[in-house]
Amino acid sequence: MASHQVPTLLLALALISLLAFAAGAVARRLRQPPVIGEVVLGILLGPTLLSGTISDALFPEDIRPFLSALATIGVVLFMYTVGTELNAGLLRGRRVVAGTVAAGSIAVPFGLGALLALHLYASHPTESKIGFVLFMGAAMSVTAFPVLARILIDRGLSRTWLGSVALACAAIDDVLAWTLLAVVVAVAGAGGGSLSTLLFLPYLLLMFAVVRPLLRRLLDDRATGGQPRPVALVITLVGLLTSAAVTDWIGLHFIFGAFLFGVVMPRSATTPEHGITAQVSDRISHLNGLLLLPIFFVVAGLKVNLSTMDVDDLVELALILTVAVGGKFVGAFTAARLGGVPARPASALAVLMNTRGLTELIILAVGLELGMLDSQLYSSMVVMALVTTAMAGPLLQLLYPVPGGGDTSTQRYAQGLEPVGRSAR
Repeated sequence: MASHQVPTLLLALALISLLAFAAGAVARRLRQPPVIGEVVLGILLGPTLLSGTISDALFPEDIRPFLSALATIGVVLFMYTVGTELNAGLLRGRRVVAGTVAAGSIAVPFGLGALLALHLYASHPTESKIGFVLFMGAAMSVTAFPVLARILIDRGLSRTWLGSVALACAAIDDVLAWTLLAVVVAVAGAGGGSLSTLLFLPYLLLMFAVVRPLLRRLLDDRATGGQPRPVALVITLVGLLTSAAVTDWIGLHFIFGAFLFGVVMPRSATTPEHGITAQVSDRISHLNGLLLLPIFFVVAGLKVNLSTMDVDDLVELALILTVAVGGKFVGAFTAARLGGVPARPASALAVLMNTRGLTELIILAVGLELGMLDSQLYSSMVVMALVTTAMAGPLLQLLYPVPGGGDTSTQRYAQGLEPVGRSAR
């Protein structure tokens, strides 16, 4: 980096952090997840307004590679925290209904997304048609576990039967969606599909059979007194960055290594939300959310250009929204009803499964990097991610307004609003 670039980069980082915080605060005031405001900020700073004049002035071309590098680190850290938040305990007592709803909310949108891809392929050709079809199916199947969890917490539903089942479904969705994306990367990536698969399976075995027990010994809560030592943070950072580098080297994307390392991190048997892993993850996610992820939003926004959309692009956007919203809703609602869930909580589950958030943006960034998306289709898919995330809160409020004192226990049980300990058997 040249010396004259340093102050420009530092000022750009300061501006991004400030504007992202303000945009997130505005989104909260509108009862939306902060990610909505931050993504909209990224789009507004990009070429959509004034043909890129704003972005060129604030983020000159010579510092954008450095912003992209910092954004990559932000994504790595985010994927690690997503992995640590996946907890098999979420499935306890609700495996059947969660598995059924998750399968429906993946299968239907994946199938519709694949059909849509066949329609879009003529106007958005790629080197690998099958890769494009698989990618569009995977992109339509995503549910953002972290954003969904935040919506449930903000609305006081996280400890209800409905909230617990929704989180369990989203956890399964996350695993399935990342698995689908791994297949896409293996098929279409530069590393070669067969080599990636052959090397990834032994690596997966190594992580669970060797690395996980080793981490459990190194980060034992009893040995640390329940308090994170500096060495715990160092071990975590070294491990997740190495894991991300290994999966990228073998031909898969770095996000899979970071996610997998988060999955194998040890959980406290007694207080998983207060164990060493949770505390280290909190420390990582705090700085990441204030600085590095906002950089990712800006970098992603610089690639979105809505000013060039014509009538054909708007028709494609309408099709994308229809498939994304309809596929998730029909798949999740139908599966929930077949599983014996009453209509109202089934509708709420279907709405929540439509939450895509930052997870979708990461998948879209991977698709753009692999050449699965051109710039126009990428822009339309980003809009879809925004719309489907923004609509979740208001629709959930319509289905479940703040309950009044007149609700009886029977009514609340039927609506999925009883606490987990009483309604989930």
